[in-house]
Amino acid sequence: MKKEQEMKGKPGKASAYHTASYVARCAQLAMLLEVSAHPKPGNIDRDHDYENTTFEHFLTSSVAVYPILEKAAGKEHEIGKYVHEAVLESIAWQKGGNTHFGAFLLLFPLAMAAGRLIRNSRELTPENLTEEAFNIVKETDVGDAVQIYLSFGPAGVKVREVNEFDLSDAKAIADIENKRTTLYQLMQMSSSYDLIAKEWTSGFTRCAQCARILTREMGGHGTLVHAGNSRINHIIVYAFLKMLATDMDTFIETKFDRQTAEEVSAKARRINYKLEYSGNNMENILPDVYNFDEELLARGINPGSTADIMIGGLFISLLGGMRF
Repeated sequence: MKKEQEMKGKPGKASAYHTASYVARCAQLAMLLEVSAHPKPGNIDRDHDYENTTFEHFLTSSVAVYPILEKAAGKEHEIGKYVHEAVLESIAWQKGGNTHFGAFLLLFPLAMAAGRLIRNSRELTPENLTEEAFNIVKETDVGDAVQIYLSFGPAGVKVREVNEFDLSDAKAIADIENKRTTLYQLMQMSSSYDLIAKEWTSGFTRCAQCARILTREMGGHGTLVHAGNSRINHIIVYAFLKMLATDMDTFIETKFDRQTAEEVSAKARRINYKLEYSGNNMENILPDVYNFDEELLARGINPGSTADIMIGGLFISLLGGMRF
């Protein structure tokens, strides 16, 4: 009976359709769970919107990109193409601008990796998923790089000024093509200042770390104490704070500066320390988290890169069978 329960909801060997559908639904649910979690300091959630981007825009984007995720789960190449298609599909369905661009850069290689593992009858463990995703991104080519550059404009992505292949330079795409620069090589160039690029070049280690936190806490081997029906929500918020405390959010650094990003991570660490010293009871720190959330919102500071890592971690956990 236990084995049957563990397998419920997972794809069998029946068809490529069932594999792709399972992978796409896990990705979709990961996006929905991340944006629904609250209080998630500084980011849009069920209680907070921004002036031009709302909770509903994120919900809409999460639903809109399902067909693209389903297609990609059956492929092993052309990540750039599928990210570009996802961006166009997202903005076709909502007017809130960039909702999931960073998340798409994580989800699509992981989705392709999941499809490959299922087709080869291998387990969907964090280790297997991130290893395969790393292999897949290293196989990207010039075409992938061009497709990603073509996605920045429609997505409205805020990027850092760089010396080479700058988006403000109309010749950037021509330079990429002339120099035969692959998407993975572009990520290597950006990895020192961009958390998503660093995930690509480090083998998706933070997504895997996040997934382990989520799976451990949801699986009954965790230490977190929570109350009522808020278990999954509290665990997502807990994991978000852990990831924000561990790694400075590079979206904050791009939008503001390094000092602000370091300040935000330091405050997350202080809340984590308080949680540990209070017996890991979420109720003891929720007032601090709410205050942290309100402070960041008032200052317009949103840890967007950490939210993307959360989506990647949730995706890996759901693929492996995490349920609530």
